[in-house]
Amino acid sequence: MKEDSNNKTANETMSQGEFIKNLIIDIVIAVALAFVVLIFIRPTIVRQTSMLDTLQENDYIIMYQRAYKHNDPQRGDIVIFQSELTNEENGSKKLLIKRVIGLPGDEIRISDGQLYINGEEYYEDYIREGVTPSHEIPEEGETYVVPDDHYYVMGDNRTVSIDSRYAEVGCITVDQIKGKAVLRLFPFNKITRF
Repeated sequence: MKEDSNNKTANETMSQGEFIKNLIIDIVIAVALAFVVLIFIRPTIVRQTSMLDTLQENDYIIMYQRAYKHNDPQRGDIVIFQSELTNEENGSKKLLIKRVIGLPGDEIRISDGQLYINGEEYYEDYIREGVTPSHEIPEEGETYVVPDDHYYVMGDNRTVSIDSRYAEVGCITVDQIKGKAVLRLFPFNKITRF
């Protein structure tokens, strides 16, 4: 009887010890996974309407932070970048989310609400209202050449988007890009891979 009691206590101690050991292993794995995830991806909430109808205000997206570590941005990529615009709430520089339209050396022209890239009409089924108004860069009917190592970006909601068409944003560099939007995670009924 006494021997059974000793065995039971030894088994309880062993299982408590194993439980603590397994708990520590689980915590270490969770911390390591969280660290790895945070290096590669970052959750972001859309705060503007410049990407309607592709992205809605308050959409929760996942940004791949190392997307351009070994690759260049491609036309159509949705990127999050550091602009020179100031956030009036806290004085920091604004992060903007836009679509890459022009690559280094591309000729951009906007005429009568239509975008032309390298002399060819560029069809975009994702833009809101189906028109691209011209602004400063380039002016209506003029041709603008995207500088080396720069990218011309625009929002999908062209009538309200402050983007590369405006001097205060202009073309962006890879160094300004914080990441590429790869997944809309919320709302759940609109989960989309980009």
